[in-house]
Amino acid sequence: MSQTVRKMICIRCPRGCEIDTTIDGYTVSNIKGNFCKLGEEYVRTEIIDPRRILTTTIKVLNGKYPLVPVWTSGPIPKDKIGLAVKELGKITLSAPVSINQIVIENLLELGISVNTSGKVDYKPDKS
Repeated sequence: MSQTVRKMICIRCPRGCEIDTTIDGYTVSNIKGNFCKLGEEYVRTEIIDPRRILTTTIKVLNGKYPLVPVWTSGPIPKDKIGLAVKELGKITLSAPVSINQIVIENLLELGISVNTSGKVDYKPDKS
């Protein structure tokens, strides 16, 4: 198996440690440059199982605004983001929409909910 060294910048705290990570095949064999354990945890997770919080918008009918911002309650696997966005694109909410309203309870059966992070008031049709 080939050994590679990958430079990474930890984003777990404001310090932003520059970390050199040695990877042997699919195994992290050496981590240098982190000042705390968060850096080591970040690198291992980022190499083995990268995850992200997904933020996007969902359509709203009869609202003051046509979209409401949403986000996942926890990080989802990076390779599932495209599928999650497709699923969320199928959803349309009706105004009024409140902050922290649950849009999906179990996104892609990952145990993660999708919640609104904004509100949209009802706007009556003036026609």
